Amino acid sequence: MNKRTKATNISLSTKQIVWERDNHQCIICHSPYAFPNAHYVSRAYGGLGVERNVVTLCPNCHNLMDNSPRRKELKAIVKRYLQRLYDDWNEEELIYKK
Repeated sequence: MNKRTKATNISLSTKQIVWERDNHQCIICHSPYAFPNAHYVSRAYGGLGVERNVVTLCPNCHNLMDNSPRRKELKAIVKRYLQRLYDDWNEEELIYKK
């Protein structure tokens, strides 16, 4: 596994922290059928697998955020959510750098 792949992967411990932080539900629709595996900054853009970049989403909301015309709207919701949780949240710090 190369360094970038490892850095963007979400570890089990990070998933557990995010799952607890997000109250075991999708942060958008509040469905309990959700998983702590959605990157705010996507892996394709070097998004790190860290708790400040990962949220719990149901499969539907995750798909909508990744692949729909609502992408911008849903990313804004996720961004506001993360900014409320972390006073010093900074999008630039969520991107893998060599």
